[in-house]
Amino acid sequence: MAAKKAAKKGAAKKGAAKKGAAKKATAKKSTAKKAVKKAPAKKAAKKAAKKAPAKKAAKRAPNPAFMKAMQPSEALSAVVGNKPMPRTEVTKKLWDYIRKNGLQDAKNRRQINADDKLRPVFGGKKNVSMFEMTKLVNQHLKDA
Repeated sequence: MAAKKAAKKGAAKKGAAKKGAAKKATAKKSTAKKAVKKAPAKKAAKKAAKKAPAKKAAKRAPNPAFMKAMQPSEALSAVVGNKPMPRTEVTKKLWDYIRKNGLQDAKNRRQINADDKLRPVFGGKKNVSMFEMTKLVNQHLKDA
């Protein structure tokens, strides 16, 4: 039995030696292949560069829901105006008002401090986060 184990170990070692030699040979082949592959990669990069400007020409279409004119409530119209406008314009005008009056919190810039005009829009709250602000403002917009 000991002889069989020794024979198996010897065979295993011979197989491992053959595999090691095979690995070395493939390693040499792979470096040769890498050198050959470099030239086509440059061509592919040039082709991709030529195709890139074609993608820039096609602009992303805006979501029509954002472009739809909305009528602001009386409380919101005191800040952004009373004409119907898209949500994107309402947001821009609201941020212009916040910056103009310095209503962004000095320590935590994500917080907006409400003044007398914004307090009814913010549901009577003194301080609102940016993310909560969009939710509260949407409640003051109706279809025009």
